[in-house]
Amino acid sequence: MGLKISRILHAGYIFECGQTQIACDPIFENPFSVNCHAYPNVQFNHAEISKLRLDAVFISHFHDDHCSFESLKHLHRETPIYIYCLFKEMMSWIRELGFSKVYSLDLNLSISIGDIQIIPRRALDSDVDCLFQLQCCGLNVLNVVDSWIDEATLTLLHQQGDWDLILWPFQTMREIEVIMPSRSMPASGEIPIEWIEQLKILNPRYIVPSSCQFIHEEWSWYRHAFFPISYQQFQQQIELALPDSKVIRLNPSVAIELDQNSIQFAKPLHWVQPLGDHDVDYEYKKDFKAPATSQISIHFKELTWKQREFVIEFCCKGIVEKFNSLDRSDEIYFSITRHWKLSVFDSSGNAMDFHYAVSPQEMQFLGKSSNEPISWLTEIPLAKLYGALADGETLSSLYLRINDFIFSTEIELEMHDLDCLEDPLMRCLFNGEFGTYQLAQLTRLRLKSSQ
Repeated sequence: MGLKISRILHAGYIFECGQTQIACDPIFENPFSVNCHAYPNVQFNHAEISKLRLDAVFISHFHDDHCSFESLKHLHRETPIYIYCLFKEMMSWIRELGFSKVYSLDLNLSISIGDIQIIPRRALDSDVDCLFQLQCCGLNVLNVVDSWIDEATLTLLHQQGDWDLILWPFQTMREIEVIMPSRSMPASGEIPIEWIEQLKILNPRYIVPSSCQFIHEEWSWYRHAFFPISYQQFQQQIELALPDSKVIRLNPSVAIELDQNSIQFAKPLHWVQPLGDHDVDYEYKKDFKAPATSQISIHFKELTWKQREFVIEFCCKGIVEKFNSLDRSDEIYFSITRHWKLSVFDSSGNAMDFHYAVSPQEMQFLGKSSNEPISWLTEIPLAKLYGALADGETLSSLYLRINDFIFSTEIELEMHDLDCLEDPLMRCLFNGEFGTYQLAQLTRLRLKSSQ
């Protein structure tokens, strides 16, 4: 008896051993997270998914590309859901979906589901996510999901003995670099040296490049800017560094069967249906010029008058109240008062400007125009700012742009090595916020069920 591993999408997998079948981070949507399109392309047969009788679902963290209520809603409500999340509200929301068996995962506490033993392991950012160690029929498998491994966990994993297979997040996502393209250096395409060092320590028989491998909208420049490491590059670099390990690519729906001696391709998931050519790889273009936000904004729908007024009210008042409720930033650049301009672009490509004075103590709204030189610039499409406020859209779908502008020589010198995460809009949208995407999903599902 061996272990069958089937790829769903992104970091989603089905694990089968004997009569036991569990899922990790299942996503049954395409696109997911608003604008992440499966690559290679697939569609899902939700009627068949609803017939599944999984013994359990394990969710590594609450991010929307791992925990989506629009995906979970297709599963039988008697399915036990185990999630690593420090926020108890998430367990309550999942129960509100109709799942009666919802459990919080504890690090290093083993859970036995039939023939499979699952052990959550500490990730580098243990406030957010975890790794999964799976053991069955004498096999030892590590699902790194999309996190990084800290030194203490690496030592612990090394002590666990021989590793048969590791699901490794193989693409370095340039989520931050694309929001400040004129200030970011192109990627080299080289795998981080830490990956190779850690994989050498673990020395698995097989490595599956996992997570990511999606593309954005057809018109989006993100399609060639997000992922500098392709499947081909990963395989070449890893097999050169680890000659005793073999890299196995798993496209969506594809399955493998692993035993003590070999690995074989197995019957694919019938409810994940491939579309078009699956022999594709991400093409990163390091010299691709990012279009202006005014050009990007025309691809989004025009908001209703009510939606537009909601965003304007936030820009004039709500953002000031939110910023002033946050803890003081430690960023030295904002240790003195800075003039910040927020430009919001409508579906015709026209900008509405909002000016603020940002000091260590507070933010003040200065109006919609100013003759004073600015020292920080943020740009965002109007529809995307509404999406963030009303639907909990996350950074990868917002087309946010920071400081794509040449400031005075003095300001440019002061901005050297500045952390763009200190952007006032980003702080107000994401600092201290939890589960806004799932809560918006739950609100829509509540409304639909009441109709």
